[in-house]
Amino acid sequence: MTIRPARVTDGASWERMREALWPSAPGEHAREIERYFAGELCEPVEVLLALDAQGDAVGLIELSIRTHAEGCDTDHVGFIEGWYVEPSSRRKGVGAALVQAAESWARSQGCVELGSDSEADNVSSAAAHAALGFTETGLIRCFKKAL
Repeated sequence: MTIRPARVTDGASWERMREALWPSAPGEHAREIERYFAGELCEPVEVLLALDAQGDAVGLIELSIRTHAEGCDTDHVGFIEGWYVEPSSRRKGVGAALVQAAESWARSQGCVELGSDSEADNVSSAAAHAALGFTETGLIRCFKKAL
């Protein structure tokens, strides 16, 4: 397995995994990916892909730097915005390798903390985070009101 930054030629694989992680309106992820490669997005700052022995993308991790992350003490926090591993590649170390690469990237950006989040009812995500040494810092509900 290889972990490397996403390339323009990875657009279709990245879009497929993003759609599995965050189902959206048709074309939304493709437009964001195009904007990422054009340098028009503030985040993610970095996107890493996990490639299997055949060179096929089987996982991704999207990263940013946040000035605030729940439970973190610093104002320069590496943050996992999205983390996905294809179902057929789960429980094989792909997710752990992506997080290790994210940790290295965050350290290279001067971060001393790595934050992440997931939906409150996503038990498998919570378990994966815990297995990789993350500490749960809280559980929140977010609200909005149109004005």
